[in-house]
Amino acid sequence: MDISINTPALLFPAISLVMLAYSNRFLALANRVRALREGYQKGDRTDIIHGQIRNIRYRLKLIKYMQGFGGFTFLGSLFCMYFIYMNQEFMAHTTFALSMISLGCSLTLSLLEIKHSTRAIELELSDIEGLNDPTVVDYIKKKFDKD
Repeated sequence: MDISINTPALLFPAISLVMLAYSNRFLALANRVRALREGYQKGDRTDIIHGQIRNIRYRLKLIKYMQGFGGFTFLGSLFCMYFIYMNQEFMAHTTFALSMISLGCSLTLSLLEIKHSTRAIELELSDIEGLNDPTVVDYIKKKFDKD
Protein backbone atom coordinates (compact mmCIF):
# COMPACT_ATOMS: atom_id res chain seq x y z
CA MET A 1 0.00 0.00 0.00
CA ASP A 2 1.33 3.38 -0.94
CA ILE A 3 0.81 6.36 1.29
CA SER A 4 1.15 9.87 0.04
CA ILE A 5 2.48 12.83 1.95
CA ASN A 6 -1.12 13.90 2.50
CA THR A 7 -1.94 10.83 4.60
CA PRO A 8 0.12 11.73 7.69
CA ALA A 9 -0.64 15.41 7.09
CA LEU A 10 -4.31 14.62 7.72
CA LEU A 11 -3.41 13.77 11.31
CA PHE A 12 -2.07 17.24 12.13
CA PRO A 13 -5.44 18.96 12.69
CA ALA A 14 -6.76 15.99 14.67
CA ILE A 15 -3.67 15.83 16.87
CA SER A 16 -3.82 19.58 17.46
CA LEU A 17 -7.44 19.38 18.58
CA VAL A 18 -6.74 16.40 20.84
CA MET A 19 -3.77 18.20 22.41
CA LEU A 20 -5.93 21.28 22.98
CA ALA A 21 -8.54 19.15 24.73
CA TYR A 22 -5.82 17.59 26.90
CA SER A 23 -4.49 21.03 27.81
CA ASN A 24 -7.98 22.15 28.81
CA ARG A 25 -8.36 19.09 31.04
CA PHE A 26 -4.99 19.87 32.62
CA LEU A 27 -5.96 23.49 33.28
CA ALA A 28 -9.26 22.43 34.86
CA LEU A 29 -7.35 20.03 37.13
CA ALA A 30 -4.86 22.75 38.04
CA ASN A 31 -7.73 25.00 39.13
CA ARG A 32 -9.24 22.17 41.16
CA VAL A 33 -5.87 21.53 42.84
CA ARG A 34 -5.68 25.18 43.87
CA ALA A 35 -9.19 25.03 45.36
CA LEU A 36 -8.44 21.78 47.21
CA ARG A 37 -5.17 23.18 48.52
CA GLU A 38 -6.97 26.23 49.84
CA GLY A 39 -9.51 24.04 51.66
CA TYR A 40 -6.77 21.77 52.97
CA GLN A 41 -4.80 24.70 54.38
CA LYS A 42 -7.91 26.02 56.11
CA GLY A 43 -8.08 22.76 58.03
CA ASP A 44 -10.77 20.99 56.00
CA ARG A 45 -9.10 17.56 55.93
CA THR A 46 -11.99 15.24 55.32
CA ASP A 47 -11.80 11.86 53.65
CA ILE A 48 -13.42 13.39 50.58
CA ILE A 49 -10.56 15.86 50.13
CA HIS A 50 -8.00 13.08 50.59
CA GLY A 51 -9.85 10.99 47.99
CA GLN A 52 -9.94 13.95 45.62
CA ILE A 53 -6.21 14.53 46.03
CA ARG A 54 -5.41 10.88 45.28
CA ASN A 55 -7.71 10.98 42.26
CA ILE A 56 -6.14 14.17 40.94
CA ARG A 57 -2.60 12.83 41.32
CA TYR A 58 -3.54 9.80 39.24
CA ARG A 59 -5.35 11.90 36.64
CA LEU A 60 -2.35 14.24 36.31
CA LYS A 61 -0.14 11.24 35.54
CA LEU A 62 -2.65 10.07 32.93
CA ILE A 63 -2.77 13.51 31.31
CA LYS A 64 1.04 13.66 31.24
CA TYR A 65 1.17 10.35 29.37
CA MET A 66 -1.76 11.34 27.13
CA GLN A 67 0.12 14.47 26.09
CA GLY A 68 3.35 12.53 25.67
CA PHE A 69 1.73 10.00 23.34
CA GLY A 70 0.04 12.87 21.49
CA GLY A 71 3.38 14.60 21.02
CA PHE A 72 4.93 11.35 19.82
CA THR A 73 2.05 11.00 17.34
CA PHE A 74 2.80 14.47 16.04
CA LEU A 75 6.52 13.70 15.66
CA GLY A 76 5.78 10.32 14.08
CA SER A 77 3.61 11.97 11.46
CA LEU A 78 6.27 14.55 10.80
CA PHE A 79 8.97 11.89 10.37
CA CYS A 80 6.62 9.87 8.18
CA MET A 81 6.24 12.86 5.87
CA TYR A 82 10.02 13.25 5.79
CA PHE A 83 10.52 9.58 4.91
CA ILE A 84 7.91 9.84 2.15
CA TYR A 85 9.78 12.87 0.81
CA MET A 86 13.05 10.88 0.93
CA ASN A 87 11.38 7.92 -0.88
CA GLN A 88 12.00 5.56 2.04
CA GLU A 89 8.71 3.72 1.91
CA PHE A 90 9.43 1.13 4.62
CA MET A 91 10.43 3.79 7.16
CA ALA A 92 7.41 5.90 6.19
CA HIS A 93 5.06 2.98 6.78
CA THR A 94 6.77 2.09 10.04
CA THR A 95 6.67 5.61 11.48
CA PHE A 96 3.08 6.09 10.35
CA ALA A 97 2.06 2.83 12.03
CA LEU A 98 3.88 3.84 15.21
CA SER A 99 2.21 7.25 15.22
CA MET A 100 -1.22 5.63 14.78
CA ILE A 101 -0.49 3.23 17.66
CA SER A 102 0.64 6.19 19.75
CA LEU A 103 -2.58 8.05 18.95
CA GLY A 104 -4.56 4.98 19.98
CA CYS A 105 -2.67 4.81 23.29
CA SER A 106 -3.28 8.50 23.88
CA LEU A 107 -7.01 8.16 23.25
CA THR A 108 -7.22 5.05 25.44
CA LEU A 109 -5.58 6.93 28.29
CA SER A 110 -8.02 9.77 27.66
CA LEU A 111 -10.95 7.39 28.15
CA LEU A 112 -9.39 6.15 31.37
CA GLU A 113 -8.93 9.73 32.58
CA ILE A 114 -12.57 10.51 31.80
CA LYS A 115 -13.59 7.48 33.85
CA HIS A 116 -11.58 8.77 36.80
CA SER A 117 -12.92 12.29 36.42
CA THR A 118 -16.45 10.96 36.87
CA ARG A 119 -15.24 9.18 40.01
CA ALA A 120 -14.03 12.54 41.31
CA ILE A 121 -17.46 14.03 40.77
CA GLU A 122 -19.05 11.06 42.52
CA LEU A 123 -16.73 11.71 45.48
CA GLU A 124 -17.93 15.31 45.60
CA LEU A 125 -21.53 14.18 45.58
CA SER A 126 -21.02 11.41 48.13
CA ASP A 127 -21.44 13.70 51.11
CA ILE A 128 -24.79 15.07 50.00
CA GLU A 129 -27.48 13.28 51.97
CA GLY A 130 -30.88 12.19 50.74
CA LEU A 131 -30.04 11.88 47.08
CA ASN A 132 -30.44 8.59 45.36
CA ASP A 133 -28.81 7.54 42.14
CA PRO A 134 -31.59 6.35 39.84
CA THR A 135 -30.80 4.13 36.95
CA VAL A 136 -31.17 5.46 33.44
CA VAL A 137 -34.34 3.38 32.99
CA ASP A 138 -35.87 4.88 36.16
CA TYR A 139 -34.96 8.36 34.96
CA ILE A 140 -36.64 7.80 31.59
CA LYS A 141 -39.74 6.31 33.24
CA LYS A 142 -40.01 9.41 35.45
CA LYS A 143 -39.81 11.67 32.43
CA PHE A 144 -42.64 9.83 30.66
CA ASP A 145 -44.79 9.62 33.82
CA LYS A 146 -44.73 13.42 34.20
CA ASP A 147 -46.18 13.97 30.74
